[in-house]
Amino acid sequence: MAPFVEVCRYYKPAAPFSLCTCPCRSTPTNSLILPQLSKKYSNLRLLASKPSSHPRFSFNRSRVITAVARVEPEHLGDDGSSKEEDEIVKEDSSLDQQKEKSRSQFKKRVVSGLGIGLSVGGVVLAGGWVFTLAVAAAVLLSAREYFELVRSKGIAQGMTPPPRYLSRVCSVICALMPILTLYFGHIDIAVTSSAFVVAMALLLQRGRNPRFSQLSSTMFGLFYCGYLPCFWVKLRCGLTAPVLGRSWPLLLGGQGHWTVGLVAILVSFCGIIASDTFAFLGGKAFGKTPLISISPKKTWEGAVAGLVGCITITVLLSKSLLWPQPLVSTIAFGVLNFLGSVFGDLTESMIKRDAGVKDSGSLIPGHGGILDRVDSYVFTGALAYSFVRLHGV
Repeated sequence: MAPFVEVCRYYKPAAPFSLCTCPCRSTPTNSLILPQLSKKYSNLRLLASKPSSHPRFSFNRSRVITAVARVEPEHLGDDGSSKEEDEIVKEDSSLDQQKEKSRSQFKKRVVSGLGIGLSVGGVVLAGGWVFTLAVAAAVLLSAREYFELVRSKGIAQGMTPPPRYLSRVCSVICALMPILTLYFGHIDIAVTSSAFVVAMALLLQRGRNPRFSQLSSTMFGLFYCGYLPCFWVKLRCGLTAPVLGRSWPLLLGGQGHWTVGLVAILVSFCGIIASDTFAFLGGKAFGKTPLISISPKKTWEGAVAGLVGCITITVLLSKSLLWPQPLVSTIAFGVLNFLGSVFGDLTESMIKRDAGVKDSGSLIPGHGGILDRVDSYVFTGALAYSFVRLHGV
């Protein structure tokens, strides 16, 4: 049992003192006041060498009063243990908060994903102007997010962003491109005219020195956010040949509604979803080898899992929907969808990395912005449309 000793020295050179006032002495005496011990040593006991029945003690001039206390072993080291316990409690609470936050984010992602999936499915089945206007709305929001990323602090440090008014004009032009594609059947003239107008507006702006970085970021925005999504409109609404051997309810448009474009876009959309899902699950379970420095969380194991999932879903849907393609062409279509999905995802990751942000926006709970959700579809539409047209379907 380890002792703890507190020594209190009380010294008065003039006269001795005692614990009580003596009636036979005229000189004032000083009362002994023991120091108040902390709560930690509240169980200390005063020990006297000789027990006495009298409640009075007297001391000489140089006498030292020693208070000896003995502490129970379990009270030793209370400060260290309490600090360690506090740290453990804090760590546990932080872990619980992180788990609750991740669960909440997962619930938001699931609810938002289901809502988006059902909405997109209905829009794709409807086709025509419904599908085109939905694509135009998504393009408008994506273009605004893109130009906000271009104007962000991270990218603007190394370049001169385009003027804000010109960014808004480009966003509107991008939103008009899918509508013009449905109306005219092609987009070449509209894209060329838009690029010319935007370039002239940049060169002739007043009070500012035009920079090449402004021109390049604006032209890429027109191409990335406006021109490429138009191929989904051309795929869904341009390929109107019916798929033979498949009955379609009259309530939903009849046999003529079940077109090659509808089957191709359903297969492509489901393949992209399978690619993202299998890549996420495979990377989380087996991911060890980084894929590329642009997106550190992506791994080769996840990419292989995404490729297998995309090909599997493409083949199964092609058989069930009577896709008029041989097995080799179907597998090639799945590989093409996978490559377009990964390339679009990495392109947007590069833009966000330069901008120094995690998400392009916060419009969709648990998912980020519109551009975060459609990045895998940007390049895939052009690849899918080109594949179907080259194979003469």
